[in-house]
Amino acid sequence: MRTLWRGIVRTVFWSYDRGTWPYDVMVVVIVLFVLLTPRGWFHDQPPAMGVDANTVQIVSQDPSAGTRIYRIDANMLPADKRASKPTPELERALHDILGSTVSDLKERTFQVRHIEPTIATDASVQYYDVTIHP
Repeated sequence: MRTLWRGIVRTVFWSYDRGTWPYDVMVVVIVLFVLLTPRGWFHDQPPAMGVDANTVQIVSQDPSAGTRIYRIDANMLPADKRASKPTPELERALHDILGSTVSDLKERTFQVRHIEPTIATDASVQYYDVTIHP
């Protein structure tokens, strides 16, 4: 019983010398754990662009036309990408945000059809209403 307890203590405190068979077994177990553990067990995906995904909201959807309108907070974009008029760079950035934050759109193709910026009283963009066609 004492030998078993000593083995457990040495394993927990990693006190085996390098090159011994218990040390090698522990290393192999750790490597197998790292390589064979399913990615979904840890849920450690970083938030998109360092912001909360709640800043993307669905505003409306039209099943007959197959379109949806999402409202994206302008703070999700870097300051140099914010524009008061739609540009190809803005369209690409908003497409990337939608593709990474909206679970229905992840790993699917969709088109940005229309971008409608909403301007605040200080002439800055508050949010974008983005119409997409999945």
